[in-house]
Amino acid sequence: MDTTPNKQRVIEAWAAFATRDPAQVGPVFAADAEWLAPPGNATALALDGTHHLIGRDRIVAFLTAEFGRVFVADVSIDFRGCYADGDTVVVEARMQATLAHGGHYDNDYCFIFEMDHGLIKRVREYMDTQRGAAWFRTPVR
Repeated sequence: MDTTPNKQRVIEAWAAFATRDPAQVGPVFAADAEWLAPPGNATALALDGTHHLIGRDRIVAFLTAEFGRVFVADVSIDFRGCYADGDTVVVEARMQATLAHGGHYDNDYCFIFEMDHGLIKRVREYMDTQRGAAWFRTPVR
């Protein structure tokens, strides 16, 4: 099976995420898409939100509005790898940013994208939750 189209769609989705434009982010997700992150992760706690986002509109709101309230500047994503097998695409990445309290954030991630007819159906996000929480507690020096 040629996995290139799904891998390319996920790469294009990351470019859409970076725009923070709902008109570009929305079309990459299925209407009933889900985004799952570890329970109690620092980002969800900072937003008084959940670790399980359900539906395209909810995911788009997180990526285009809420994300920027936590990671306020200097967001950079360093892709370490992108692998595809059938309808599954795995992305390894390092994210750095300036947090709302002015401190620095730096964490490694693994995202598993499940595709359905060219759209993202589910994202499972993994990160070092303890390290992430430590960055959120570290104020500007």
